[in-house]
Amino acid sequence: MTERTSAALRRGWTTGTCATAAARAAYEALVTGAFPDPVSVTLPNGQRIAFALASTERAADYAQAGIVKDAGDDPDVTHGAVILATVRLASEGSGILFRAGAGVGTVTRPGLALGIGEPAINPVPRAMIRAAIDEAATAFDGPRDVDVEISIPGGEKLAERTLNGRLGIVGGLSILGTTGIVIPYSCAAWIDSIHRGIDVARALGLHHVAGATGDTSEKAIQAHYKMSDPALIDMGDFVGGMLKYLRRHPVPRVTIAGGVAKISKLGQGLLDLHSKRGEVDRAWLGDKAASIGATLDDVTLIREVNTIAQAFDVMQQRGIDLGRPVAASAWETAAATLGPGIDLDIVLIDRDGRVVGESGCRTTA
Repeated sequence: MTERTSAALRRGWTTGTCATAAARAAYEALVTGAFPDPVSVTLPNGQRIAFALASTERAADYAQAGIVKDAGDDPDVTHGAVILATVRLASEGSGILFRAGAGVGTVTRPGLALGIGEPAINPVPRAMIRAAIDEAATAFDGPRDVDVEISIPGGEKLAERTLNGRLGIVGGLSILGTTGIVIPYSCAAWIDSIHRGIDVARALGLHHVAGATGDTSEKAIQAHYKMSDPALIDMGDFVGGMLKYLRRHPVPRVTIAGGVAKISKLGQGLLDLHSKRGEVDRAWLGDKAASIGATLDDVTLIREVNTIAQAFDVMQQRGIDLGRPVAASAWETAAATLGPGIDLDIVLIDRDGRVVGESGCRTTA
């Protein structure tokens, strides 16, 4: 079952919601011998949702149910994956125990909402599963001490396309969700991963983190400063989301690294660097070149070349360090968002991974 947004984009359901539905069905089958199909669960907002079962299995000591993850129109890496829940009786007084099955990760670094060694089943999905099992236990006078194992066939391979490895979640995917609903193109999962990356870096006691707009920039800045993987934040276009979180959860030093066009947008004052949010103002870029001695011909050329990268290449050939004033302007935008007392620097990276502009590191006021 899915919903449609006002823009006709279908909403979907988080892995947490699917795991809850699977666990609810498996629990009922363990207690009664029959699987409910469809199975209904309650979202955190009180909405009741029904899911068809994709698979069922029952033996003397366990029951297992599977739900196909439907992310709606969101390009979610887990769309179409089967979320399996296997429920077994646990020892009296143990309550509900959570385990990571095949394809679900385990936490190995501090700083996340879960302790080291815990299955990567996040707090809200855990609460949803507990509530669903409690509801079924009340309805069928069943036990409240059970072992719930969540697994995702192929999840370890899918996890390679997520940020789990950098966050220290190994062995598979995370069971996620705070509302139970996937809103298409909200990018909430990416922004949440940025926040969790900062949490991990802080918990590890790192004093310097770097947010990069893409893979080339990230590799370049890692080599430039010889940084460890946990110090790297894959911020993509969401520089504002990263800086606002760092304002509330600071580290001593922050570097922002990105391609010339992305950092030019930051210099213009944009905090979302996606192409849909705005383009580089070539007149602004020409003014930056003029401020460091570019001629009228240079400025005209900046306005006429096909790409911003080409503008930087040509200026570099003419001995004009265009990256310097752009980095300086980007520093001002970032510093105003980051807040006082943090060492900050901006680094521009070209398509070949070379540093073509730096602001220098200064403490924000």
